[in-house]
Amino acid sequence: MDTVKLPDQGQTDYFDERTTGLGLRISSAGRKSWFVMYRHAGRLRRYTLGTFPALGLADAREKAKALLHEAALGNDPASEKQVNRGAVTFGQLAEQYIELHAKARKKSWKEDQRILDHDALPLWKNVKAHEIKRRDIIALLDKIVLRAPIQANRTLALVRKLFNWAISRDLLEINPCAQVQMPAKENKKDRVLSEDEIVQFWETLSSASMSELSRLCLQFQLVTAQRKGEIVIAEWCEFDLNNGWWTIPSEKVKNKLSHRVPLSPSALSLLEKIKLISGESRWLFPSAKGDKPIRDTSIDHALHKNEALFQIPPFTPHDLRRTAASHMTSLGVSRLTVSKILNHSESGITAVYDRHSYDREKRDALMLWSDRLLDMAAAKQKCR
Repeated sequence: MDTVKLPDQGQTDYFDERTTGLGLRISSAGRKSWFVMYRHAGRLRRYTLGTFPALGLADAREKAKALLHEAALGNDPASEKQVNRGAVTFGQLAEQYIELHAKARKKSWKEDQRILDHDALPLWKNVKAHEIKRRDIIALLDKIVLRAPIQANRTLALVRKLFNWAISRDLLEINPCAQVQMPAKENKKDRVLSEDEIVQFWETLSSASMSELSRLCLQFQLVTAQRKGEIVIAEWCEFDLNNGWWTIPSEKVKNKLSHRVPLSPSALSLLEKIKLISGESRWLFPSAKGDKPIRDTSIDHALHKNEALFQIPPFTPHDLRRTAASHMTSLGVSRLTVSKILNHSESGITAVYDRHSYDREKRDALMLWSDRLLDMAAAKQKCR
C-alpha cells in the first residue's frame, strides 16, 4: 500500500481485486482510508472502515465481508453508524479526548482541560458533535477574541485537534474547523511570563532534559536581564566578583559601548555554580569541543525541547530578558533605569560619557528583582 501513487490533487479510489466493494481512498496529502461500497434499497451506499496503516489489508477485508453480509440481510450499516455518531455530544467527545489522548500523551493536558472548560464546554457540552458547524466555530472565536486574542488562537488549535482526533477514532466524518483562520495575529515579541509561570519554569528546570550549563544560562539571563548572546560568550576576566560587577567589553555589545552589570546575590550564587562546571576554562559556558563557548542557539534548542515539560505557553530565552524588565517596571523601577540595565542604544554625547551615572540605580533595581524572585519561590512553597 505504501507504493500506491499519491494523486496530484484531490483524492483517488483504488478497489481490491479479491473483495468486492472494498476500496482504499488516497488523498494528495497522503491520508489513506478503507471504505466499502454496497447497495441498500436500490441505492449505492458507502461505509468508511478505518485508516491505513492502523487498519491493515487483511483486517479491512474481514470487516468488509462482515459489513457486506449485514447489507445482504437488508440492513444499512452506514445509516446505523450515522445514528451512533449523532449520539456523541461535544461534551462526551471532549471527555474522551482528555482521558484517552491528552492525559496519555501531553504533560500539559490540564491546559487543554482548562481551555475547554472556559469557553467550549459551556456552549457546546450537550450539543451533538456532528451538528457543530464552521459558523459555530467562528462565532465562538469572535467572542473570545474580544477579550483575549491569543487565547482565541489557542482555543481554535485545541478544538481543531479534538475534532481531528475524533475523525481518527471514526467518531466523526468532518472537522468543522477546516479552513478556519487564526483569529488573531500573534506578536511573539510580547511574551512576558507571569509570576506563577516564572516559578513553574524555575522549579521545573531541575528535571528538564538539558545540560546543567544550559539550565544555569537560562537562570542567569532571567536574574540579570542581559542578552543571551552576550551571556554565552562571557569570560571570567570580565567579572569583578569581590565588588559585584560584570563589565561587558564594547566589542561584545550590540551597541558597541561597554556595559556594566551589577551582580545581585542571586547572580553571584549562580556564578559560583557555573564556576564549578566551567573549571579552568576562560569561558563561563565552555563548549565540549575546544576552546570556545557554547553556541547561543543551543540554549534555544534546549528550551524548545522541554516546552511540554514546563506546562506553560511556549517562550524563548529573549522572553526571559523581557520578563525581568517588565517585572522590574511593575515593582516601581523607572523605565529609564530599566533601559540602562538592558543597555538599550542611546543617542547624543551622553551615550559615550554617561555610562556609569546610573550604577547605583541599576544595582538597586537588580537587588529588588533578586528579592522578588526569592519572594515568589517562598510564596509558592508556603502554598504547598
